[in-house]
Amino acid sequence: MTYTVAVRELCEFTAKQGDLDLRFTPAPTALEGMAGHAVAAARRGAGYRAEVALSGSYQTLQVRGRADGYDPERQRIDEVKTFKGRLDRQPASHRALHWAQAKVYGWLLCQQEQLAHIDVALVYLDVGTQQETVFTQRCAAGDLRQHFEAQCQRFIAWAAQQMAHRTARDAALTALTFPFGGFRTGQRPLAEAVYKAATAGRCLLAQAPTGIGKTMGTLFPLLKAVPAQRIDKVFFLAAKTSGRQTALDALSRLSDRAPALPLRVLELVARDKACEHPGNACHGESCPLAKGFYDRLPAARAAAVVNGEAGGTMLHQAQVRKVALQHQVCPYYLSQELARWADVVVGDYNYYFDLGGLLHGLAQANQWRTALLVDEAHNLVERGRKMYTAELRPAALAEARRSPTAARHAPVKKVLDKVRRCWVALDKAQASAYAVHDTFPDKLLAALQQCGSTLTEHFTDHPTEPDAALQAFYFDALHLVRMAELLGAHSMVDITQPTHSYSDKATTPGDSTLCIRNVVPAPFLQPRLAAAHTSTLFSATLQPARYYADLLGLPADHWWVDVESPFHAAQLQVQVARNISTRFPHRAASLEPIVALMARQFQARPGNYLAFFSSYDYLQQVAALFAQRHPEVPHWCQTRRMLEAEQRAFLDRFTPTSQGIAFAVLGGAFAEGIDLPGKRLVGAFLATLGLPQINPVNEQIRERMHALFGAGYDYTYLYPGLQKVVQAAGRVIRTPSDEGVVHLMDDRFGHAQVRALLPHWWGLHPRAGTPVPRQDLDGHAPLPLPRPASKISI
Repeated sequence: MTYTVAVRELCEFTAKQGDLDLRFTPAPTALEGMAGHAVAAARRGAGYRAEVALSGSYQTLQVRGRADGYDPERQRIDEVKTFKGRLDRQPASHRALHWAQAKVYGWLLCQQEQLAHIDVALVYLDVGTQQETVFTQRCAAGDLRQHFEAQCQRFIAWAAQQMAHRTARDAALTALTFPFGGFRTGQRPLAEAVYKAATAGRCLLAQAPTGIGKTMGTLFPLLKAVPAQRIDKVFFLAAKTSGRQTALDALSRLSDRAPALPLRVLELVARDKACEHPGNACHGESCPLAKGFYDRLPAARAAAVVNGEAGGTMLHQAQVRKVALQHQVCPYYLSQELARWADVVVGDYNYYFDLGGLLHGLAQANQWRTALLVDEAHNLVERGRKMYTAELRPAALAEARRSPTAARHAPVKKVLDKVRRCWVALDKAQASAYAVHDTFPDKLLAALQQCGSTLTEHFTDHPTEPDAALQAFYFDALHLVRMAELLGAHSMVDITQPTHSYSDKATTPGDSTLCIRNVVPAPFLQPRLAAAHTSTLFSATLQPARYYADLLGLPADHWWVDVESPFHAAQLQVQVARNISTRFPHRAASLEPIVALMARQFQARPGNYLAFFSSYDYLQQVAALFAQRHPEVPHWCQTRRMLEAEQRAFLDRFTPTSQGIAFAVLGGAFAEGIDLPGKRLVGAFLATLGLPQINPVNEQIRERMHALFGAGYDYTYLYPGLQKVVQAAGRVIRTPSDEGVVHLMDDRFGHAQVRALLPHWWGLHPRAGTPVPRQDLDGHAPLPLPRPASKISI
């Protein structure tokens, strides 16, 4: 059996030595790197060959990759590396790794072209100045062959272990049976759809109700498909910690029911949760766990993935930390190394979908055949927008300008002051408090680019002088410049000045918020989805499917499945209070009838209830009146910025024997992702349609959505709002034996187009009726736009 490995992966395994050292950063972006490689190739002669595919073997090892370029006339192979900052600050360990890669490519080319010798060149291209620094070695083919075989010998024992693991893993997955007695109602159709999508190599959008076991219903069939589809990695991507934990629990149950299953499961967490020395910089002179990191990595890696292999390896955060500290290496970066060798990786969306997503980068570099499971996929719309949105706030610049570094270093102060001057000038020229621009303002963009270059040089030259405020602004500025380079119809540039009213002109130039606001994440998410062999995006609320397909960039041939609910209308009494309006002008008048309805329901069936409102202010008004009118009924309220311990205390009050009403905000921490089965929760009140606030930003988004999809109001207001409503109401019925009640407290829930977006099994779907004007749904006329909308496309 042959084990295939990429040149880069081979050398990163065998040639990395010494400290973990992140001082020679930031690295160029992927786009900057590709552009730099293109620049280097364009400067060569007419016969120059770029991106040369090469491969070779050693015993059972097959090594493959693409050399950056080969000049037959000069008989020179190039390994091009783009960089920022000063090359003389590059750690020796980085240079050694680059030479190792270049010489492996050199041997593969000598073997392919039957060359006796070749010049091997490291070409370093500064993406800022476009200048090249070239280091060249004349190498005999025999020496390059010895180098190649030495790398292979260091790797081949690991490769043999990997092949044995892969064989055992695939055999065990082929024999794996469902860990429970049988599928729940609705779980089997979901599992069949996931399996068929994996077999066909397709993307699946799956709407499946809460309570059927969606996590096991997607993981099990996908793992069953792994052997036949030759899938290297399964990535389970979640929006929240609770989603990650549910996946880890499901995988643990699979291992418990199949003790011989040799499955490596890795949990990835955020850096701030894994860092042992948060006040230290990531290099050997500052952090003891970075000192000699690569020297101790092989033993730590082996301990993590080999011990207990026969029964699988569950590398949760705590287990990775334990192994890391035993071997005195950084837990966070050990987990990133382990991602190369795990079978299933469980992590946040950003590990795959972010511009610098670790998992996507590894998959591309190693040509892995991957499968994606995207949990609670309705969240990916907003999370995707945040990933590809860049924002600069005046407070961040002010803190950077006040930093000790700016006071000590004139070049730093100079570029920060220039950014400030351009910012002030832009604000002075703005005629209203909110404005949308076709492009990012040129002068400010140039100032930010210059600022980024200067700060890059400063951080490279002064690696032992950490400055949190300056670094925070620096990274914000880099992200904004990067998104400016990627600006298209999917995003818009807006500038918001602080006022009490959108119609008032701000009085302090330079205090605006600058934003490149992503509206449609599809162009960024689409290539990530296309890179996977198969992907399943699943949630209890993906209606209408067209909305999610458009905004998430699903391929045109994706499949859609709407799994029938195991619940029925008799389990859940859904009542619409048509006598109540929660529109903003009617809020004061709504307080009394809302309180009266809640009290009647509680009296009729005492128990635990959740009441959801559109804002904290509205929540507090109703809660205060309820406490005044009905002091005998226990109640408790969600507050702004609750800590995790406070959230746990809030939920701990829901017990099978307790009674009371909890007041919460729709779309907040208690509106989805929590499980209160049985008598822990018997009902919910929803005093809102969840419609986003009407303001100039959302109205601009509405126009953009209308131009792109022809349904601006629905895409901006109605669909996102009702998705939150359905999620919140879904807290009530969690198992087939649950019973409860949901009160939809607004007359607009009686409208046909609203009922059509609610779950079928609620029994509220419209029989007939004419559409209601959109203004009747939101209660406000659309605001005038900052500028006329133009026809745009993605």
